[in-house]
Amino acid sequence: MYDLVVVGAGPYGLSIAAHAAAAGLRLRVLGRPMASWRAHMPDGMLLKSEPRSTALSAPADGHTLTDYCAAHDLTAEHGVPLPVSTFAAYGSWFGERAVPQIDKVTVTAVRPDGDGFQVTTDTGEQIAARTVVLALGALPFVNRPWPLLELPPELASHSSDHHDLRRFHGQDVAVIGSGQSALETATLLAEQGARPRLVARADRLRWDCAPPPLERGRLRALRDPHSALGTGWPTWLWSELPGAVRRLPPATRVHLAAHTPGPAGAWWLRERFEPAVPVLLGHRIRAATPLDDGVRLRLTHTDGDCETLDAQHVVAATGFTPDVGRLRLLHPQVRTTLRTVGGSRAPELSAGFESSWPGLFFAGLLTAPSFGPSMRFVHGAAFTAARLLRGVQRRLGDRRRATTIPRPARDSTPAAH
Repeated sequence: MYDLVVVGAGPYGLSIAAHAAAAGLRLRVLGRPMASWRAHMPDGMLLKSEPRSTALSAPADGHTLTDYCAAHDLTAEHGVPLPVSTFAAYGSWFGERAVPQIDKVTVTAVRPDGDGFQVTTDTGEQIAARTVVLALGALPFVNRPWPLLELPPELASHSSDHHDLRRFHGQDVAVIGSGQSALETATLLAEQGARPRLVARADRLRWDCAPPPLERGRLRALRDPHSALGTGWPTWLWSELPGAVRRLPPATRVHLAAHTPGPAGAWWLRERFEPAVPVLLGHRIRAATPLDDGVRLRLTHTDGDCETLDAQHVVAATGFTPDVGRLRLLHPQVRTTLRTVGGSRAPELSAGFESSWPGLFFAGLLTAPSFGPSMRFVHGAAFTAARLLRGVQRRLGDRRRATTIPRPARDSTPAAH
């Protein structure tokens, strides 16, 4: 029986595995390294975060993004965006150096088995584990506007469905959203010869400012401190102190996870976007109807006026919503019993990232309503890996605590079946 099975081989899964391997745990890592970064982001995308905030975490030195770039004659500089493809290659390089073995399989089921779990893969292998961490990334939690749900995939998709946007050359494409994903997807579509139009509920587009220099005067640094994900004291708090965020009231944590930071485009994208992409601001999708050669969107403006927009395809760049009920690989007995945070569908977690089901841990997006917005970014992997490992070690070492089937908290909302 393994001490720990890590399901997922993205930034969080690889970081947790590196720490667990260094600690001497009997470990299995299941997943395809950096798969979502390689296949589910449009080719040509750039990282919005700074290189120093985009490193995976390992106990030993020499595994940062800066280390990778130095070893491959690449430049990683403050204020200079890196291609997503470079980050994906870095993640694979990290896995080869810091994780003993990664089994490139898909996990189809995780079910309780005695005092532990049985994990089943698509090869038919069944793996016994004392503890399991689900580090599945954001893909299981895509958020699509409800009017688009009944459209076939050839008419409507999510931005995470695409790697090669050249298929839309010469087509009218409506892009839904106002965050970085929507703005950059629309820009790349235009640069690939499509005719995109952005449709957003927001009344205006927001753009981040260029980051200030790392070296600044003491007074300015004190007033507006740098953090991994921006400047300013509020940003510093939620990006650097996830443990403190966890102590906030559940409703506050859920709000922070969903709305902080708000949707905004990277400063370096603006000059490419504005001359290339027309926008419809203050509009919501009221209905979507298939046409012979595309789809007709019925839109409602904030002032009550209605209009239509015809396109050959609609791309929803509308983010991801954490919902443990979507994890069909989890046995229903577990999914329907987990305590959740406030009115969300994200699992309530201990300080060591353990859920209310003993031995079951979570990492990544699902942990944002517990630990705050930094869990939506690669930056949160370092905090997660160290704390989660301690939680796993406590679970493995606590032989006195009887494993019982937990019951939902009275003030919690059960996850969907």
